Amino acid sequence: MSFYSKFSEYYERVFPFREEVWQFLKGYAGSPGNALLDVGCGPGHYCGHFASEGFSALGIDLDEAMIAKAQRRYPEVEFRCLDMRRVDEAGGQFGCIWSIGNVLAHLPGEELAPFISKINTLLEPGGCWIMQVMNWDALTGLTAYDFPLRTITADNSTASFHRRYSSITPASLRFTFSLRQDTTVLFEETVTLYPVGREHYLSLHETAGFKCEGIFSDFSGNPLRHEPGTGAVLVFRKG
Repeated sequence: MSFYSKFSEYYERVFPFREEVWQFLKGYAGSPGNALLDVGCGPGHYCGHFASEGFSALGIDLDEAMIAKAQRRYPEVEFRCLDMRRVDEAGGQFGCIWSIGNVLAHLPGEELAPFISKINTLLEPGGCWIMQVMNWDALTGLTAYDFPLRTITADNSTASFHRRYSSITPASLRFTFSLRQDTTVLFEETVTLYPVGREHYLSLHETAGFKCEGIFSDFSGNPLRHEPGTGAVLVFRKG
């Protein structure tokens, strides 16, 4: 069973649908009828919202439990269980493609260029590619980082959400992720992530034929911040 399969029952408590993400994506999605692709769609909320407004949305995710949840909630949307390294098998042409929530950090460095090239091939001319990752440059010089503790409330119960990066090097780090209720550990897992600096992301995309349209710290469009634990949202357009 994969990391996210075990976590799927808690996922929406920790990562709920966010209006600011939805509005940001809408700003690049074009007109209803356009084809859209969500890489690492999780429970499929953004695809579902786009479909309700007349877009043709496809969501892919490696995790079968997530795809099953998405299909039950949004039966009118197409969802496929597909590894992002095989994203080209999604087929067709899309006006906008996105991957949010640090999904790309699961790809080792040598797999990024082929993935980005496949995204470019799937996009229509002038189409947009939106990616969200951690602001890895802000972790330079650190060997470990603990995210601020978050409290999650659902079903009349409260749990604490813990995240820690350890063994940080320029090539990889360990990500430990847990959900706890009082003294009970509801879920805990450690996985390897692969940090990539902003300049390297930009270089890879330029080589693949993209032009960068914007870099933000979040989906509210705020400027990038050089603080550990902050994000980076990069918007590219196919040349």
